[in-house]
Amino acid sequence: MQFSSLEFIFRFLPLFFLCYFVMPERGRNVVLLLGSLVFYAVGEPVYIFLMIASILFNYGAAKGIARCRAKRFWLIAAIVVDLGALFLFKYFDFFAQNVNLLLHRDALPMLQLTLPLGISFYTFQMISYVADLYMGNIQSTGTLLEFGTYVSMFPQLIAGPIVQFKEVSQQLRKRTLRIRAFEQGLELFCLGLGSKVLLANKISIFWNQVQGIGFASISTPIAWMGAVAFSFQIYFDFWGYSLMAMGLGCMMGFQIPRNFSVPYMAHSATEFWRRWHITLGRFFREYVYIPLGGNRKGKLRTVFNLFVVWALTGLWHGASWNFVLWGIGFFVLLVLEKNVYGAFLEKHPAIGHLYLWILVPVSWMVFEITDFSQLLIYLKQMVGIHTQQVLVTGEQLLRYVKEYGWLFGVCALCATWLPVGLYRKLQGSRWLVLICLVIFWLSVYEIKQGANNPFLYFRF
Repeated sequence: MQFSSLEFIFRFLPLFFLCYFVMPERGRNVVLLLGSLVFYAVGEPVYIFLMIASILFNYGAAKGIARCRAKRFWLIAAIVVDLGALFLFKYFDFFAQNVNLLLHRDALPMLQLTLPLGISFYTFQMISYVADLYMGNIQSTGTLLEFGTYVSMFPQLIAGPIVQFKEVSQQLRKRTLRIRAFEQGLELFCLGLGSKVLLANKISIFWNQVQGIGFASISTPIAWMGAVAFSFQIYFDFWGYSLMAMGLGCMMGFQIPRNFSVPYMAHSATEFWRRWHITLGRFFREYVYIPLGGNRKGKLRTVFNLFVVWALTGLWHGASWNFVLWGIGFFVLLVLEKNVYGAFLEKHPAIGHLYLWILVPVSWMVFEITDFSQLLIYLKQMVGIHTQQVLVTGEQLLRYVKEYGWLFGVCALCATWLPVGLYRKLQGSRWLVLICLVIFWLSVYEIKQGANNPFLYFRF
């Protein structure tokens, strides 16, 4: 079930909140847990048992750590089981395929298992929970009900943000429901819905057209337009989902951490990754980079630690070599910025912005195009190296500019600080309520019309 579906908005959500608000405070975690399991079961009726089993095992491991009995054993056991499940469902076929290619025979079978929704996100949440307990960052395991609610909480279950237990543990025990918080949550949900439906879905139409034409047939300007369109699509898709998750959490009395901070306004790749998917970066920093030694063991070890983090970051997004290449590409850029030209970009932010606006669309093509032969063709088209006659000429380019130019302009404005500043200025006013109502009903209209409506991060 998607947040941007009529089933969720007009059926699941009203029924859930009716049960949630009439329930006494001590029973709201039960309603949230059961509602979250129903939400997940609609999309994954079989894999709900996998999630429940993971919750039970990790809570048992946490209890073992809390009792100080073989703490390291229980930590390792939890990590092995969690990553083992993730490997089995997400990476085994990728691993088997590469082993078979290396050995020139079918040494390992292809399991072809369906990827459980949200497994990459809730796996990392459970690992952060047991790791924080082991390191003493949290003092109590909470009850099984609190832990199960934390893992399965439907606003962030499918596509994050990756919430740490310590961020919501107090709210799981006691939270106050306020009218103003509910209103603010509704505003965030409407703005996120509009970002997803009115921007991401709309701009994705152009990217789909570029793919339909064939990469070898497009001109250099259209190749850049396609790359920029996908850059906007993935940003407004994921930012919109994160806003909706924050809004839903706010309506229920939770403070879900923000996941984006206007990343396309950064002036370096380093700053971009402080602003993009903030909770994922925090996970790898706190549970991989720092335990490996961070920057405390010399330059060579720091470079190695960064390499591990970025190779894993790329691989986390998908079981394909293009994701690994994408992650390692950012590793190279971050090392260069740290040791060569980062200070220059800091002193000249205008050049830094231009540098990033060229870099990001190229990086997203490496991220999106899994076929290396097609990726190479697309990158050649972007730099003007055409291997065959370009079929899409200037006349077609002009038509695309007339048809989509306004949408590119709106997306560009919404990727700046402008919407954030307007939101802060209008908070608590009737104008914001009116804007949210217009955005909501326009989004509902688009969904009702059957517009293209995927969530990109559901794949990861």
